[in-house]
Amino acid sequence: MNKMLVAVFGTELAAYEGLGALKDLHKDGDITLYATAVILKDSNGAVTVKQGADEGPVGTAIGMLSGSAVGLLGGPVGVAIGASLGSLTGMIFDLDKSGVDIDFVDEVSKALTPGKAAVLADIEETWLTPVDTRLGKLGGIVFRRLRSEVVEDQLAREAAEFDAELKQLKEEFAQARAENKAEVQKHIDATKQKIQATHAHAKAMLDQAKAETDAKLAALEAQMRGANDRQKAKIKKRIADAKARHEARRVKLEQAWELTKEAFSI
Repeated sequence: MNKMLVAVFGTELAAYEGLGALKDLHKDGDITLYATAVILKDSNGAVTVKQGADEGPVGTAIGMLSGSAVGLLGGPVGVAIGASLGSLTGMIFDLDKSGVDIDFVDEVSKALTPGKAAVLADIEETWLTPVDTRLGKLGGIVFRRLRSEVVEDQLAREAAEFDAELKQLKEEFAQARAENKAEVQKHIDATKQKIQATHAHAKAMLDQAKAETDAKLAALEAQMRGANDRQKAKIKKRIADAKARHEARRVKLEQAWELTKEAFSI
């Protein structure tokens, strides 16, 4: 199962040891490690990214999570004082795109007190024991979330709503008196702008989902090449799961894309 993992450690050094342990587990085939980052909360409560995720599709989600963490992990008071409504909304939206939610960040925030560090990881794991055992020996506190499809669900829902709204407005326009048609047309134009934005967003998300899945499948295939028979069985299951997840995301995003595309032909 694909998860976002955050492991909180007492020191920055311990966090890097934890990162090394995750890499060892990847090498042993116990997990598949897609991307990682290391963050630190200093004595003043400020959060910084000490090691960012690699660039490219496979590092996108961790990059969004670590970027949001810098603004959000100071706690609710710090967020309220230091972030405008616009930037706060942007950080929360990036969390959604990374596949986690604000409750997950709140859990991590309570453990990541000043002076502590954390490893963020996008991983594939079947059993919890290998990671919990290795990181627990280093004093790590582990938090996990299954990566969700909040953005995909929202786009599909919005596309259906906008499609229905435009059809209703078209009917209203046809039945409106001449003096009211201009006002109805304004609503039609505004709805079409929303549909156009949703259409572009769905297409971008489709491209991103494919690029991310291709990169993760490449990582899994590379891990497979150095694996023994026992490890290969686990990795094959992860490959099948990754393909199934992508198909589920693709269906939702294509539904949104097609609905918004059809709306312009009404």
